[in-house]
Amino acid sequence: MTTVSPPRTPPGTPSRPAATRRRIGSVEILAGLLILLVLLRAPLAGLLSGQRIATWTTVFVSVMVQATPFLVFGVVLSAVIAVYVPRGFWAKALPSHPALAVPVASCAGVILPGCECGSVPIAGSLMRRGVTPAAALAFLLAAPAVNPIVLTATAVAFPGRPGIVVLRAVGSLIIATLMGWLWLRLGKAEWIKLPHRPELDDLARGRAFWASCRHDIIHAGGYLALGAAAAATINVFVPERWLLLVAAHPFLSVVALGLLAVLLSICSEADAFVAASLSQFSLTARLAFLLVGPMVDLKLMSMQAGVFGRRFAFRFAPTTFVAAVAVGLGLGAVFL
Repeated sequence: MTTVSPPRTPPGTPSRPAATRRRIGSVEILAGLLILLVLLRAPLAGLLSGQRIATWTTVFVSVMVQATPFLVFGVVLSAVIAVYVPRGFWAKALPSHPALAVPVASCAGVILPGCECGSVPIAGSLMRRGVTPAAALAFLLAAPAVNPIVLTATAVAFPGRPGIVVLRAVGSLIIATLMGWLWLRLGKAEWIKLPHRPELDDLARGRAFWASCRHDIIHAGGYLALGAAAAATINVFVPERWLLLVAAHPFLSVVALGLLAVLLSICSEADAFVAASLSQFSLTARLAFLLVGPMVDLKLMSMQAGVFGRRFAFRFAPTTFVAAVAVGLGLGAVFL
């Protein structure tokens, strides 16, 4: 009887493991967190009863509630751009010269209702479809500040002061255009690192649309939550009396309200009502608050870092802040 020996493994060939290890994913992490919450429910209940924790929770939830609908709107619009808009459309819609495409992209924000949370994924999708980064970034900055919903809310918050509405719209367009041109001059392609996207071209349009939505909502939503948590922490630990000390100084009050806009991270549809309530500050300082908020805040910087990379966010956000404060000071000195 002939015995057949099993085939020998060639020398140098790695042996196959008996069982493939399962990586820990989001489901396992969620299950672990739920177990911890159950085990630590008694001490956590005591902590959550404190006044600061209650304030933190209120601010965090309010930021998420304000921002999430517009984030979803931006994600859906981004998926539409990525899947249903032909690649050559944007080359025809925007001027071929990048310097002319920047102001056109800035003005395009007038027709799109939304906030800064939705503009980030849209700008990323525009870049993937061949739009020059300078024009996409100009749209990112302008759209949350000059769309009809935001301007209408500003008019309601400042009754009898149409100049504030006009200065907000004009100032935002100036900042967005200047930043787009500055990117053309000094920006580098390696500073923008768009995250890996699923290959959509080989999928049916319906499946590709939902794949794009799932990818963007998970990616951008996580960074939105981090930014909201940071904004809530700042709201709890920054004493209000510090703001009152600088309100009497013309220059410091402008910078202070600009920083406050960054820290509060209020959605652009609601920030005008907060600015109107800060009556101890000058109109110039409140204009700076309205210009900075939709372009630079904690949740927006966090989302920019997630979509475009940290190298981009660490350069773009501070430069935008300086430009917004400078434009606010200039417009306020001349018109207010």
